[in-house]
Amino acid sequence: MSQEDLSRQAYWREHLRLLAICLAVWFLVSFGLGIILAAPLNAFSIGGYPLGFWFAQQGAIYTFIILIFVYAWRMNVLDRKYNVHEE
Repeated sequence: MSQEDLSRQAYWREHLRLLAICLAVWFLVSFGLGIILAAPLNAFSIGGYPLGFWFAQQGAIYTFIILIFVYAWRMNVLDRKYNVHEE
């Protein structure tokens, strides 16, 4: 196997790891905090709204937007590391 093939495999492996982390955070926030843990979180409030409701309505959206920027930033770092970035 050539050095280029090994580099491509390493790039792809790191990309999949980043995707798995982003999807785990997405799942934790949307399903875990917004649905499963909503009842216990409702004992607390943010801005007058129960925390479980807040995560289901607002927090998940804020988290998803942050995930998009983190994903783009980490992919740019990864592209430069493996020299596949755009000029």
